[in-house]
Amino acid sequence: MSELKQMDHSSLQNLYNKTKQEFESIKKQNLALNMARGKPSAEQLKLSLKLLDSVNSENIGDHLSVLNYGLVDGIPEAKALFKDMLGVDTEEILIGGNASLNIMHDLISKALIKGVVDSEAPWGKEDKIKFICPVPGYDRHFTICEQYDIEMISVDMLEDGPDMDKVEELVRNDASIKGMWSVPKYSNPDGVTYSDDVVERLAKMETKANDFKIFWDNAYVVHDLTDYSPRLKNILEACKKHGNPNRVFMFASTSKITFPGAGVAVVAASKENINFIKEQLSVQTIGPDKVNQLRHVRFFKNYDNILAHMKKHADIMKPKFDAVLNILHSKLDSYGVATWTEPEGGYFISLNTMDGCASEVIRLAKEAGVTLTGAGAAFPYGNDPRDRNIRIAPSFPTLEEVEQAIEVLCICIILVSTNKLL
Repeated sequence: MSELKQMDHSSLQNLYNKTKQEFESIKKQNLALNMARGKPSAEQLKLSLKLLDSVNSENIGDHLSVLNYGLVDGIPEAKALFKDMLGVDTEEILIGGNASLNIMHDLISKALIKGVVDSEAPWGKEDKIKFICPVPGYDRHFTICEQYDIEMISVDMLEDGPDMDKVEELVRNDASIKGMWSVPKYSNPDGVTYSDDVVERLAKMETKANDFKIFWDNAYVVHDLTDYSPRLKNILEACKKHGNPNRVFMFASTSKITFPGAGVAVVAASKENINFIKEQLSVQTIGPDKVNQLRHVRFFKNYDNILAHMKKHADIMKPKFDAVLNILHSKLDSYGVATWTEPEGGYFISLNTMDGCASEVIRLAKEAGVTLTGAGAAFPYGNDPRDRNIRIAPSFPTLEEVEQAIEVLCICIILVSTNKLL
């Protein structure tokens, strides 16, 4: 089969008619498949059920202090457990509630009101605040900026991370750029892991704003699909080396390790940053859910057990990723109408259609019973300027449902692409 762009009008019309018939037949099946968000499946959640038994009235023992006020920065045992995940010292980590997104939101809202540790004035007193947003990226990061009227500047993701020539130019010349979002390992949705060179350049680059901050959302730090995971350079160590120790906030959580609704979130940063955060947090709360922290400590015991646990997740996830990629190759390779990433970990596959096709593909998929993440979600303000990116989230459905959904997606891509060329 030749590429669509090489087909004559008659061949295109025949393919369109054939695919249209397939599409109408699928609609009659009344499918109800949802691949809109990267949620763990029930099978994955079951891996951690024993965590719920790790702390109870019979075994609380000498840990009654976790039931009381205090330890706003988390219990020492939790710090010891999670510090290895981000490669920091116990003095450089704060254990929070169940969601790292909540910590990120909190830090930005406080920065607008009070500034950050090296601010001359609160961010909210500035005429304009801007954030750099690598695209495609994580929609919830962008929503935080939108909520607080922080202007977002899109920078393209390359194969080794964000376009650093553009990032360096922007931060060097604009004091209103106060922050940058990053998902540095298995980026959402492209699955890119930042190279050592990118990490070094982020750590040492000249910024016009003295209080510029990198929000380093390492959400998929242990979410490998293979035994040969890429290594991510420690950005906090790099920032220290280049004389910018306060530049980065590093985030992680167990949301996709144990339970998204009852996980443990962490933020790591310089001691000065952590002390600044802790001082503000002590006004806001008398302490996090330390019982849940203790549950995780007892369940995992050490970092090696976390890694072993994540191999069980990979055993569930990898067949779904493989199914998506195999179907995309078998159904679309010969037509030349889409490209996609083949990540080694994380939760997403990023697919690009022909320009101007993504919105219609997603609309038709919905009509056929397959719900996908909305077009443009991976871009600031929900606007994909080329209307081509589709985020595929294979984790939540069963393997059979994943296969069904991707078959439908491929039919919709062929249908929309053929119609565009006619």
